[in-house]
Amino acid sequence: MLQSGDGVVPSGWLKRQQRRTRTWLRTALGIDAPIAFTVLARAWASAAGLITVGLIARFLSPDEQGYYYTFGSLVALQIVFELGFSFVILQMASHERAHLTITGRGGVEGDPVAHARLASVLQKVVRWYTVASLLLVGFLVIAGTYFFAAQQQPNVAVQWRLPWYAAALAASVAFQLDPLLSYMEGCGFVADVARVRFAQAALGSVLAWAALISHHGLFAPALMIAGSAAVSCAWLFRWRKLLLGLFRFDPGPHRIRWQTEVWTFQWRIAVSWLCGYFIFQLYNPVLFSYKGAVAAGQMGMSLSLANALQSVAVSWVNTKAAPFGSLIARRQYAQLDKVFFSALRQSFTVCAAGAFIIWLAAIWMNWAHLGLAHRILDPASLGILLFTTLLNTIVWAEATYLRAHKQEKFLQISILGAILVGCSTYFLGKTFGAFGMVTGSLLIGVFMGLPLGTYTFLKYRRQWHAN
Repeated sequence: MLQSGDGVVPSGWLKRQQRRTRTWLRTALGIDAPIAFTVLARAWASAAGLITVGLIARFLSPDEQGYYYTFGSLVALQIVFELGFSFVILQMASHERAHLTITGRGGVEGDPVAHARLASVLQKVVRWYTVASLLLVGFLVIAGTYFFAAQQQPNVAVQWRLPWYAAALAASVAFQLDPLLSYMEGCGFVADVARVRFAQAALGSVLAWAALISHHGLFAPALMIAGSAAVSCAWLFRWRKLLLGLFRFDPGPHRIRWQTEVWTFQWRIAVSWLCGYFIFQLYNPVLFSYKGAVAAGQMGMSLSLANALQSVAVSWVNTKAAPFGSLIARRQYAQLDKVFFSALRQSFTVCAAGAFIIWLAAIWMNWAHLGLAHRILDPASLGILLFTTLLNTIVWAEATYLRAHKQEKFLQISILGAILVGCSTYFLGKTFGAFGMVTGSLLIGVFMGLPLGTYTFLKYRRQWHAN
């Protein structure tokens, strides 16, 4: 029994209310433990992003703001080395995990063939990312140094070299650890990885704020990435028995033949991921080159808001990627569709509501003549960017569903989109600035991305499940 202000409240009543609340969250909003922690992480990132935006406006000059966000765009070049591996890892692990049980002590029980194949996936992951992380840090240092040195203006004194080298080094460390989180997620630790993502977002934000407040703002990206890597290390160390056991396990004749079994899927994912860079990350470097650091900073801050919104919205679908793979492995297609379409509706609703709120806030800031309004895009351009984000959320969900079948059918759409958006971003951005960029991207999404993506989704869903 618990004491309340008006009397005694039965503890059983409280437990029933808690169960009803959890049931309502699962059924009405689709929020289970993985989604709850993922949304919490994204919500923290969004709220923390607003604080970061305020600190950037307070402690960085407009030119430094441009460097800050362009750092992020160049770090995203790691996609060249990632080759879509993380998503492939998750799906490979989830399909094998469907036939296994992982005990609380870190042991693996079940089908010996699936056990061997699961171990083989981890061994490939560690070997590839160890080499790729070394290549990445060298590439980022050289490419970033060349880009910023070539674009530096004589009358703008921004000390970018040491912060950039720190960001490149931190990115290479995080690059090696992130695929292990994807692997663990595929092994069924979806809720645990979601908690880790939340802790990463929290620690990374705090470290970035400390850098900004201490007037070392350009070190904020490096510290944010380093904080994320530290959390990954701490959590993975807890599961060292499982990981080391799988890494040392001899898969024997059941070793995955990557060239014949996986490479066809992976190279398509890799190309699609690389195309995503030209679709989503080219804005800032182009504006930095042709319109200056201030314009790049406005676009960067606006993109950070749009990306934060999309990352929250797609949580309903992304946290289901590993369960999708397990359902497909068991051929439970009816349950797969039920879970997916429910998640898609919830994801779309969250994205639409969030976009409307952000857009109204931007209009109000301009009406109130707040200084922060000049650090983001004008309301018209921001509204177009947010509407494009809404379309991308739908296409992302459709692609995630098909990729859970260990097949990549969005390759042609990704290549076409990258070419069109890349050309649009360059030519319209060079001539019309940010408004031209976002308008071109929206038109491509309306007339190419969404129609072709939905057609592809419906076509292969019908074919694969009919067979």
